[in-house]
Amino acid sequence: MSDEINEIEEAARDAKRVRDAAAKSKPDPKGDHWPIAQVAIGVGVGSAAIAAAFLFANRGKK
Repeated sequence: MSDEINEIEEAARDAKRVRDAAAKSKPDPKGDHWPIAQVAIGVGVGSAAIAAAFLFANRGKK
């Protein structure tokens, strides 16, 4: 048998290395971080778009 590592063995070793590194890492104690500024901007723009669409739809036709 040859001493060369084929791609299957190499992929298995890489997967094991990644799995072990993930097991050693600690989760963030504060939990998931939401990008509050981006969410607030998105909600504001969305609300403005809905309000504009509502005003446009309800304008009186002359």
